[in-house]
Amino acid sequence: MSTKIIIQLIRKEFILELRRKSVIAGLGLYLFSLIFICYLTFNLRENSISAYTWSALFWLTILFSVVNSVAKSFIGEKKGVFIYLYTIASAQEIIIAKTVYNILLCWLIAFVGYLLFSVFIFDPVQDRVIFLSVLVLASIGFSTSLSLISGIAAKASNSNVLMAVLSFPVVISILLMAVRVTKNALDGIDRSASTDELLNLLAINCIAGVLGYILFPYIWRS
Repeated sequence: MSTKIIIQLIRKEFILELRRKSVIAGLGLYLFSLIFICYLTFNLRENSISAYTWSALFWLTILFSVVNSVAKSFIGEKKGVFIYLYTIASAQEIIIAKTVYNILLCWLIAFVGYLLFSVFIFDPVQDRVIFLSVLVLASIGFSTSLSLISGIAAKASNSNVLMAVLSFPVVISILLMAVRVTKNALDGIDRSASTDELLNLLAINCIAGVLGYILFPYIWRS
């Protein structure tokens, strides 16, 4: 496995994303629209909603945006691209590059989403360290799990349906833990109360990353 090839593959993803400006604009508009609709629909103001409601709205917005962006990792690729990648890189290099790129993209979506929530709604976060920690860990969890699932779904005929079915159990478990930790960060509860959830998120990230590294070569060969 070559680090140089992985870096080149990540660079290739960024270059292709920048060339498809309509995709970037569409993703930004999608994220902005979701948050603005929340603002208009619920007429949200400070202290008018509970911490649970704020965290649920925030994570649902991030989740929908992340799924729309990460799901196309392999599903959106043409068959000719698969053949080309097969000749220049190993399966492990490809899944690592895709996962790293998706992590960076998810981080961007999460932090921009938090910024927009702060501007259009309000910022009730009291413990920013815990909140930013769960933001980083949950984004990694979404990226690692959805990257592998996208690779599996890309080999099926009904890839979009299969993607939704396979990702649901993993995404829900990450989402529930993220909402609980976010609620603790919003209430300013002692950090020890969030330790278990953060460790569980870290464990899910490690398991998803290892499974992707081990299983993806078998998917790739098919």
